[in-house]
Amino acid sequence: MRYEKMSFCGLAGLVLVLVWSAGVFAAVRLPAVISDNMVLQQGEKAPIWGWAKPGEIVAVRLAGQVKYARADASGRWRVRLDEMKATSGQGGMLMTVGGENTIEVKNIFVGEVWFCSGQSNMQMAMTKTESCPYGGVVNAEQEIAAAKYPNIRFFTVEQKVADKPMADCNGIWVQCSPETVKGFSAAAYFFGRELHKELNVPIGLIHSSWGGTMAEAWMGEKALKSDPEFESIFTKFTEDLAKYPEAKKLYDQNMKEWESPAAKAKGKKPPEKPVEPRGAASKNRPSGLYNGMVAPIMPYAIRGVIWYQGEANRKLAKQYRKLFPALIANWRSDWGQGDFPFYYVQIAPFKYNETTPVAAEVREAQLMSMGVKNAGMAVSADIGDANNIHPRNKQEVGRRLSLWALAKTYGKKVEYCGPIYKSMKTKGNKIVLDFNYADGGLVCKGEKLKGFTIAGKDGKFFDAEAEISGDNVAVWSQGVSEPTAVRYGWENCPACNLFNKKGLPASPFRTDVGP
Repeated sequence: MRYEKMSFCGLAGLVLVLVWSAGVFAAVRLPAVISDNMVLQQGEKAPIWGWAKPGEIVAVRLAGQVKYARADASGRWRVRLDEMKATSGQGGMLMTVGGENTIEVKNIFVGEVWFCSGQSNMQMAMTKTESCPYGGVVNAEQEIAAAKYPNIRFFTVEQKVADKPMADCNGIWVQCSPETVKGFSAAAYFFGRELHKELNVPIGLIHSSWGGTMAEAWMGEKALKSDPEFESIFTKFTEDLAKYPEAKKLYDQNMKEWESPAAKAKGKKPPEKPVEPRGAASKNRPSGLYNGMVAPIMPYAIRGVIWYQGEANRKLAKQYRKLFPALIANWRSDWGQGDFPFYYVQIAPFKYNETTPVAAEVREAQLMSMGVKNAGMAVSADIGDANNIHPRNKQEVGRRLSLWALAKTYGKKVEYCGPIYKSMKTKGNKIVLDFNYADGGLVCKGEKLKGFTIAGKDGKFFDAEAEISGDNVAVWSQGVSEPTAVRYGWENCPACNLFNKKGLPASPFRTDVGP
């Protein structure tokens, strides 16, 4: 830099920037997620970390314990607190973090912490806000007015794409109130509310989601590149980058047409919104959201994860069979907390424009992922909306996720899963289906069972009759004398009405092996 050509004001500004930067680097500093109103995970040696001058000794004091750390050569330091039990009452704790300066973190509670992520159905807020157009749950006004739970705390990670893992993010912890709940994830809130009521402990919900995003954007680059089957993800992205300038011009033109009064005045189903092409800053850049919205939270101690995503991967359902379990493994490995619970929502029925059952294939991939250790799936086959990809009954979504947590994580005696196809056998012209999670019998909600089809050796499927007998379902059709396979809910927008006696729906499935 040629200082002789710099004005006095410019030089003064540079000096101020350098002084400020040096001060920030020397001062003890904490990440955004370690801040006022936070909830620490009970029963875990919760990490507290931050930055300071290299070699500086940092002391962390909380609830009678003192932990020391020395900042490494890069200025990073970390301590682990002793395990603590959940706090009670309304008064939070104070933590001090000191070195050359001292930081006070106020109103801290200890309880249960969950990371809540995915695409638009996780992002969907209680009501529409500037930051979230996917808003408006059933009875939104009443739900918002009743959201007076100061011991439930929210942290929303700012949406950000990054090409490398970020050390920090933007966000603040807030107490749940009618004002703060409005723009928060509805599914996450209803999940947390159920836990809070049943466990009577503080609940921390870290919300990190973005509508229209693919699973690969939420995975670390190392994890993606470690599997040759995912090589096509990077190949496709490279191709998209090369085509981006022209694709962006076409997209802008299509958007103008899509937003025009003529397009909106057709009186028919509105045309599908154009899909924005992927550039370097695209939210669907492989690993981009992992870097910007997941890595900054690690290694904050959590109990587990809830996840609602899959619509964006529906055209690559076969790949998703392996991609989704790989994402779970990736997060568990990088978080360093073992095989923590990972509960997710099977995508709901919706009238996609595709003529092939792409959504059914994603549901199948999600069903297969129930084989992952300590994972569980909440079925939403009965609470979708054919005309709205963001169904409004997020109360039931949150409740069904909470049933998995209450039963499998917290040991409560509650029914947590609807019927899951187990096996089949042929009896004459009928196929008899057996199910897991059907103890006590099966139930049809309606006059007769819907959504079943049956095929013979030729592989052609016909609408079928179906009848419950205890824990089994018999399926047949007059047009199929020697049946070989049954499908249930095998459509993008199926009508499903098979439940167990606790009112939990059966997952769509097929008995034949698909491509």
